Amino acid sequence: MSEPETSGTHPGQPRPVRLRDALLRARIEAADRTGVVVDLRDAEVARLEILNDALDPLFAQVPDQIDLFDRGISQGDTPRLWIDVVAHIVMGRDKRMYRFVQDTRFGRIVLAESHDTAAIVEAVTDYVARRMVERERAMVVPPEPQAPVTALPRRSRFWPFVFGFILGAAALFGLAVLAVLRSW
Repeated sequence: MSEPETSGTHPGQPRPVRLRDALLRARIEAADRTGVVVDLRDAEVARLEILNDALDPLFAQVPDQIDLFDRGISQGDTPRLWIDVVAHIVMGRDKRMYRFVQDTRFGRIVLAESHDTAAIVEAVTDYVARRMVERERAMVVPPEPQAPVTALPRRSRFWPFVFGFILGAAALFGLAVLAVLRSW
């Protein structure tokens, strides 16, 4: 019988660790973690799709000529349900809480946060109404201000220049006369 090859180790010593075995174990662990992350991301997307379906009646009431809202789910590293360019809904850390946020020039603010779909639908409804009112106010053309009746006529800059030139010439002439009188 042939004995198993120990590659120069004695029977009492541990086997040397092979890099190939360690890489195989690391790949298996990474695949397990990736599977969990994919499952969590799928759960997030599913919850956002449920909320998106709950928002359908609201956005059906928005007039077609108002193009402020572009609703859709983005499936990046963090899935988001976009309401418009600056507002979206993302899942909280526990992956069950909806967080409705708005990006502003001063940073991101949380508009609503809840486990309940109805509460987030209510918050989005209020947000949509406020955005529509802002649009209406922006579309109104303010009346042009009336020009004042008592406007002063614009004066020419030519005469002050001539007056300054004559005054400067007279001062130089006076200094020249004074210098001549002192030298005598």
